[in-house]
Amino acid sequence: MARKPRLAAGRARALGLPTRGTTNPNRLRRVDRWTTGTLSGFLLDAADPLVVDLGYGATPITTVEMASRLRAVRADVRVLGLEIDQDRVDAGKAVSDPPWLDFRRGGFELAGARPVLLRAFNVLRQYTEEQSFEAWDTMLSRMAPGGLVVEGTCDEIGRRCTWVTLSSDGPRTFTLALKPSAIEVPSDVAERLPKALIHKNVPGERVHALLAELDACWATAAPFAPFGPRARWVESARLLVERGWPVLDDRKRWRLGEITLDWAAVAP
Repeated sequence: MARKPRLAAGRARALGLPTRGTTNPNRLRRVDRWTTGTLSGFLLDAADPLVVDLGYGATPITTVEMASRLRAVRADVRVLGLEIDQDRVDAGKAVSDPPWLDFRRGGFELAGARPVLLRAFNVLRQYTEEQSFEAWDTMLSRMAPGGLVVEGTCDEIGRRCTWVTLSSDGPRTFTLALKPSAIEVPSDVAERLPKALIHKNVPGERVHALLAELDACWATAAPFAPFGPRARWVESARLLVERGWPVLDDRKRWRLGEITLDWAAVAP
């Protein structure tokens, strides 16, 4: 029987279970690049630019990278890394620079923080679907008014990523971001779908239809292959729009290997 999230022992009363802790430098570069691009206006408008990186893993490198990248958008951004495992918190403290970059023991309850933006990557894979939705609700209830949660999954070196962006009203968008030269077909990203979608990749579900359509667009875009995988990906995205899918971004983002759609396009 799957375990439900629990309050871990200790003064922090951190809600959740420890992750595997796997991390690598630049593993989350694609979501960081999307955040500093697509959400730059959101960050600049924030009254209190506190950002939380939840479940950063065995080393704090991706949190450090996130802070550096966000600072290029807004110099006064504050980033707080949260982990349940105290050894991981201690590793973060060794490179902290309060108040701009700090680390604390905490889980889905966010250790009392009220961030405007929360990144939770590769955190929910160990939970059931029901538990992942509960985690969404818990995190959103702790956000600052108008705050956003970016929750997703990626492979070990960050070449295949997907994520959901949520507000207090629920899921807003779904993004997939990958290195076009590292795939045979776009649906190769399926094994990195967020927990809310990974078990829905079956006939009759919207996310399955999306990946099948994107594969078909990729096949149709084969004549662009001589110009490189990126050109083929851009043409695939253009075809997806032409076929009526609610794509929210444009060629500038497509060239980075991204496609963002309205959540309704993939909602179970």
